[in-house]
Amino acid sequence: MLAYDFKKSHIVISTNIEAEFERLKEELKPSRVVGFIEDEFKIEHAKAVVAESYISESQIKYIILGANNFNSISQNSLLKALEEPPRNIEFIIISPTKSNLLPTVRSRLPIFKGETVHTTQEISLNLSKINYAEVFEFLKTNARAKKNEAKDLIEALYHRATVIEKLILTTSQLENFDKAYRLLELNSRPQSVLAMIIMSFAGEKSAS
Repeated sequence: MLAYDFKKSHIVISTNIEAEFERLKEELKPSRVVGFIEDEFKIEHAKAVVAESYISESQIKYIILGANNFNSISQNSLLKALEEPPRNIEFIIISPTKSNLLPTVRSRLPIFKGETVHTTQEISLNLSKINYAEVFEFLKTNARAKKNEAKDLIEALYHRATVIEKLILTTSQLENFDKAYRLLELNSRPQSVLAMIIMSFAGEKSAS
């Protein structure tokens, strides 16, 4: 059994959204569970969630929202319900990565880690010594990465650089990481955003 506090609303970070949803349903029995599991969580889904939350309940009802991607408009429309949920309503959000969620959403709910599976190709990269051939291979391997997959890769690259290799990032590199998430939210091509990040390390190596 996962060590979540099922009595309160929370966020679960898991790449296996459907399996996490099924596991939660089992763990939450006999409470009523209503699920909204989508590939992309849009404004129409958010409206359905809010409508469901205002259906009167005599016992605790759990509303589970799961998606590979949550757009900003849908998240903003949920803020009031998340901050002041109707009586006997608890929300659980399942997302493959924290970066999918707005800071305003993350600040309202505690975050727990579920089952996550990360890509491994970035782990073998040595960012302090990366060359352009390796950059090309990385971009080729991830040419079909979707938005949420690109976010995972960016997080993994940041972890690789700052935690594993303990690199001191330049101001430009830090700005690129910050900019990357905003660009993905604006539906920029994931490969272009990944190129911006990875090229900054190859560029630093060439300049040194």
